[in-house]
Amino acid sequence: MKAPQQPATRGRPRTITRERIVDAGIEIGLPNITFVGVAAALGISHMALYKHVANLEALKSMVAEEIFTRWQIPRAEAGQRGGLREYMTEFATSVRVFVKAHPGLTPYVIRRLAATQPMLIKIDEHQSHIAQAYGITKEQARWLLATVAFHGIAVADTVYSVTGREPLLDADRAAEEAEMEAELIQGMRALIVGALALLQEEAGETSLPPHAL
Repeated sequence: MKAPQQPATRGRPRTITRERIVDAGIEIGLPNITFVGVAAALGISHMALYKHVANLEALKSMVAEEIFTRWQIPRAEAGQRGGLREYMTEFATSVRVFVKAHPGLTPYVIRRLAATQPMLIKIDEHQSHIAQAYGITKEQARWLLATVAFHGIAVADTVYSVTGREPLLDADRAAEEAEMEAELIQGMRALIVGALALLQEEAGETSLPPHAL
C-alpha cells in the first residue's frame, strides 16, 4: 500500500470528483480507509472531503460499489465447450479471485440489502445474459448464479482472511493458502454439480436444454 500523499500547499486545487475519491479509496483498501487517509491522498483536508461524502460508512459503500461495478464478470461465449457447467466453474473462479483481490468487500456484496442500485442493475443484467445464453429461465439463472456467488464469496472471504493467522504463526503462509484454496475450488465444483442436478430435477418435464449442461 502506498503512503498517503501530503495535501498540496500551492497552486489551484484539483477538482474533487467521485472517480478520484473512489480511486483513492481503492488504492488504500477497504479495511484501511479513513477520511484522513483518503483526504491526504487527494491533497485536501478531511473537512473538505465531508463536502462530498457524508460519513465514513458512505465513503466505504461508495468505494465498494465502484469495485463491484468494475468487476469484469465472465461472459458466456457462443459455442463455449462444456456448457453451463463449464461456465459456472469459470464464474466461481472469477468470484474467488475477486474476493481475494479486495479484502473487506464481502459485507457489501453478500447481503442484498447492502447492494446499491448500480450493483443490482449489474447483477440483473448478468442473470438475463446467462438465461439467454443457455436457454434457461431468468429465475433459474438467478438462483444458480446467486447460489454459487453467495457460497463462493463467503468461503473465499473466510479462506483469505484466516490464512497465516494464529495459531499457525510459524506455518508457511503460501503453502497454507494454497492448500485451503485447493479445497475451496474442489468444494465449489461439487456445489456446481449439485446445483445443476437440483435445477434439472426441479425442472421436471420441461428439463434444461441439452446445451445448458
